Amino acid sequence: MTHGLMRTIVLSATLTLPLSGLAAEQLNVLCASDNDWCELMRNTFQKESGIEVSMVRKSAGEIFAQIRAEASNPKTDIWWAGTGDPHLQAANAGFTEVYQSPQLAKLHPWAQEQAKISGYRTVGVYMGLLGVGYNPEVLKARKLTPPKCWSDLTKPEFAGEIQISNPNSSGTAYTAMATFVQLYGENEGFAFMKALGNNVSQYTKSGSAPAKALARGETAIGITFLHDLLKETMAGMPVEVLAPCEGTGFEIGSMSIVKGARNLENAKKFYEFALRADIQSLGVKANALQVPSNASADIPPKAPRPESVKLINYDFAKYGSDDVRKRLLKRWDEEIFAAQRK
Repeated sequence: MTHGLMRTIVLSATLTLPLSGLAAEQLNVLCASDNDWCELMRNTFQKESGIEVSMVRKSAGEIFAQIRAEASNPKTDIWWAGTGDPHLQAANAGFTEVYQSPQLAKLHPWAQEQAKISGYRTVGVYMGLLGVGYNPEVLKARKLTPPKCWSDLTKPEFAGEIQISNPNSSGTAYTAMATFVQLYGENEGFAFMKALGNNVSQYTKSGSAPAKALARGETAIGITFLHDLLKETMAGMPVEVLAPCEGTGFEIGSMSIVKGARNLENAKKFYEFALRADIQSLGVKANALQVPSNASADIPPKAPRPESVKLINYDFAKYGSDDVRKRLLKRWDEEIFAAQRK
């Protein structure tokens, strides 16, 4: 994963030159969180370190594609946030650096495990839970009953009422696809996604776009992470959230240093900065409701808690494999996306 506006937002700081005439230290970051959290991280790090940060916000799938395309001539130093599967896929493909933080022991076991299975080429920075949101006003106007389970979303009465993102660009949607495959089995999972597709009005580019469309009343139901849905609820929008009755998947939002980073030492400084408890505790200022990976960080009061949701035993090693990702995306394109376009 992760999340954000459908268009790419460039966040950059004006380059300043010290009196010596030498160029200021720099860092190039790709961010896959929401724009507000990206800006908060950039501004806080820049103020603390004095390092000039150029940051670009994209969906996790887009970032992985960019890092793959630029592998022979990297233009990015560090990739922060977004669902862990594409981070693991980049690690398996050798596109990211091996780095073991001295802060690893301070992280929750799930974040340490993310680092371990990647060969220490990525690390967990937060956890987010996949779920469903609905707009009660839209459902009432359509005389529809709110869903409670994944299976409810395939009912004919929800035709044209659902939005979910495209797993080719969105880490959120890849997490959803991998969740359905693990929940039902691969063939049954694709049969479910095909039935679901009959009710999907739009496969969005960004993982959090369905939450925003839901808040605006443009769709009745959205599939995305619970923290993105709750962010809209906190803003006073008519959005209700649920964790489906069958169980659901989750993300381990991650961070990776790009192989061949031009500003490697600065990338390591940002890496350590981003794992600190005090920095992770700042996320709530950007209405980021994920569970932080540092065990000493403050959990936002309204964050969805893993212990309160029925979670599947998500196989990050398998679905973080580049080969598995390519195969599943090819099958999704051929069986799900192609069917909608007919």
